[in-house]
Amino acid sequence: MSGQQTAAPDPYFPANGDSRYRVHRYELTLDYRPGPNRLAGTARLSAIAGRAPLTEFQLNLAEFKIGRVLVNGRSPHYTHRGGKLRVRPAKPLPAGAAFTVEVHWAGNPKPVRSPWGGLGWEELTDGALVASQPVGAPSWYPCNDRPSDKASYQISITTPSAYTVVAGGRLLTRTAKASTTTWVYEQSAPTSSYLVGLSIGRYQTVLLGAPGLEGVPQAAHLPAHLLSQFSRDFARQPAMMQLFEELFGPYPFGEYTVVVADEELDVPVEAQGLSLFGANHVDGARGSERLIAHELAHQWFGNSVSIADWRHIWLNEGLAKYAEWLWSEHAGGRTAQELAAGAHRQLASMPLDLRLSDPGRKLMFDDRLYERGGLAVHAIRCALGDLAFFRMLRDWATVHRNGVVTTAAFTAHVARYAAQPLEDLFSAWLHETALPPLPTPEATAQLPFTEVPRVPARPGYPPRNGGSAGPGGSSA
Repeated sequence: MSGQQTAAPDPYFPANGDSRYRVHRYELTLDYRPGPNRLAGTARLSAIAGRAPLTEFQLNLAEFKIGRVLVNGRSPHYTHRGGKLRVRPAKPLPAGAAFTVEVHWAGNPKPVRSPWGGLGWEELTDGALVASQPVGAPSWYPCNDRPSDKASYQISITTPSAYTVVAGGRLLTRTAKASTTTWVYEQSAPTSSYLVGLSIGRYQTVLLGAPGLEGVPQAAHLPAHLLSQFSRDFARQPAMMQLFEELFGPYPFGEYTVVVADEELDVPVEAQGLSLFGANHVDGARGSERLIAHELAHQWFGNSVSIADWRHIWLNEGLAKYAEWLWSEHAGGRTAQELAAGAHRQLASMPLDLRLSDPGRKLMFDDRLYERGGLAVHAIRCALGDLAFFRMLRDWATVHRNGVVTTAAFTAHVARYAAQPLEDLFSAWLHETALPPLPTPEATAQLPFTEVPRVPARPGYPPRNGGSAGPGGSSA
C-alpha cells in the first residue's frame, strides 16, 4: 500500500539504508566555505524503531571526520568505515519507540563513487551543487539512504554572502551577518534522501509566470549572462505546469524551483520541488524543452509518488517520458503516437535484454528503460482509451501522493480502469524482454488531443481516508 515502508534491503544497493527503523524528520545545520570546499554540519534525526528492538542501527555517511554522535542525548558506541556509520545505543531502543540521533561531522565533501561515476556533492568552479540519484546523498549528510524512507527536512546553510543558496522547499529566513548569510529552508512534504537538492552559486533570481492566489510559485536561479536565452527556453514552463496539473492533479508541493548551474551537466537532475540544469541545457532555441517537461513531471512521478526500491525505477522514468510526449502533443509538436513510433523503431534496432519491471542495477538508467517505459504507458493508454487513461493517471498521482509504490501496485491500479483483462499487456511490456508490436489506439478513440474531454476538475472517484480511488474501492 501507499506510504508503507519496505522491510527488506534494496536489492540493487543492499549496503544503503537500514530497514530496521525509519526517519520522519531531518534537521540539518551546515556551514559551507566554497574556496576550500569545507563543510561542517550537525544533523538531528527524529526516527522510529521498527517491529523489533534496536540494539544497533546504521546511517550512510561518506568519509568525513565525526565529531560527536548522540542517541536520545546519550553517547553511543559507534564505528564509521566504508561509508557506514554504525551506532549501538547505550540501551536497546524498544520496538516502535521514537528516538533522536544527532551527528556532528566535518570535511571536504566530494562525490561518492558509483557505477555511473561520482554522485552527490559536486564542487563547481565557483560554488557547489548536489545531484544524488540514486545513492549520492551520503556524500554530504548522514541519512537512511533508501528511497522508501521519506522524511520532512529543515536545512540551514551558512555561506559567504556573495552566494545564493537554493534548496528544495520554502525559504523560511535569510539572515545576513558581517560576511556570511544563513539560509533556512523547510520541505514539509515527505522526501527521499536522494531527492534532497541543493545548489550554491552566484545566481540571479527570476520568477516564471504570474501565478494567482491558486497558482504554483515558480522561481529560477541562474547566471546573469544566461538570462536572455533562459527567458525563451523556459517560457512555456508555466503552461506545462497548467497542463500537468490538469492531467495529473494538483502540483504536490508548495513551490517549484529551477536552477541553472554555470557549468555543463550531462543530464538535468530532479530533486524534491527543485530541478537542476546545466548551462548546456540553455540555448535560446528551446532545444531542451522536452527535458524541462520531463523534470517537472518527476515532481508527481518519482518525487511525490516514490518507488519502494530501485527495481521499480521505470515508474519514475516511463511516466516522466510519457509526460514529455503529452506536452509535445498538447503544444502542437509531434503526437504521442508519432513519438511512440519513433521510440519503437529505436528500440527495435537495439539489444532486447532489458526487463522493465526489474532491469538490474547495470541497466536502471539505460536509455532503453526510458523509451520502453514511455511505450508501456502508451500501450496502457491505447488499451484503456483516453477518458479512462487520464482518469487512471490522475487518480494514481492523487491516491499515492506522498506515498511509496511498486510495479504491482501500478498494474493493479490500472486494471481497475480497463474493460478487458490486461495481464498479457503487462507481461509483454513489463516482465518480458522481447519488443511487442507498436501500440496503436482504437480508431474510435483516436481524437485530436485538444478535443479529448479532459479529466474532471476533481478525480471521478475521490479517495476516502487514504483508500483507493479506483472503481471497486479496493486499495493498491
